[in-house]
Amino acid sequence: MLAILKKELNSFLNSFVAYIVIGVFLVIVGLFTWFFDSNVLDYGYADLNNFFQLSPFIFIFLIPAITMRSLSEEYKSGTIELLFTKPLSEWQIVIGKFLASFLLILITLLPTLLYYYSVYQLGSPQGNIDSAAVIGSYLGLLLLGATFSSVGLWSSSMTDNQIVAFVIGAVLCYILYAGIQQLANVFSGTTQFFISFLSLSYHYEALGRGLIDSRNIIYLVSVIFLMLFVTKQNLIVKKK
Repeated sequence: MLAILKKELNSFLNSFVAYIVIGVFLVIVGLFTWFFDSNVLDYGYADLNNFFQLSPFIFIFLIPAITMRSLSEEYKSGTIELLFTKPLSEWQIVIGKFLASFLLILITLLPTLLYYYSVYQLGSPQGNIDSAAVIGSYLGLLLLGATFSSVGLWSSSMTDNQIVAFVIGAVLCYILYAGIQQLANVFSGTTQFFISFLSLSYHYEALGRGLIDSRNIIYLVSVIFLMLFVTKQNLIVKKK
């Protein structure tokens, strides 16, 4: 697994993909957080809501762009057959590739800690920011990124065409994050709550309120495991 992780991470860092993803993400969230309408400086109080509300929608497109080549390229080039001949289980292949994309997401988010430091310093009095909410939001964003990575990896395991893998991954990420929530709004009462509970946005926003509930973490981790499991099943079918 570590060999797969190292190979995938080196592949990302030795290509323009990683740097384009990191650059695009930081430029977009930086502009909307600090310069465009309703930015931090216009609010008049220390808050990073704009950043945490926008990031998931950028991830919907950027993460499938990272993962689309993970297995699709292996299928197309035929190197997947070489992987099958090595002493690696399907789980090791899947988890190695998943962790590589997750680490790239983590690297992408690290520079944004400067936003928190800046807002912390700008607070009046200094430090007047809901740190618990920021920690919860970062945890939610990492788990959401991991979920999107698992979805993108699954879509990459479905086809040898990277563009098709990207489209499938982006559409499914949108449905899981925002589509289910929009469907829930059509209903009311218990039905609305049940459908809303199935959406990723419900659990992400709950973590962002600063109350880290194990139910939200368990749900997101369960979705990750499910997507990795079906990816593994696709590899088993491909191996036969």
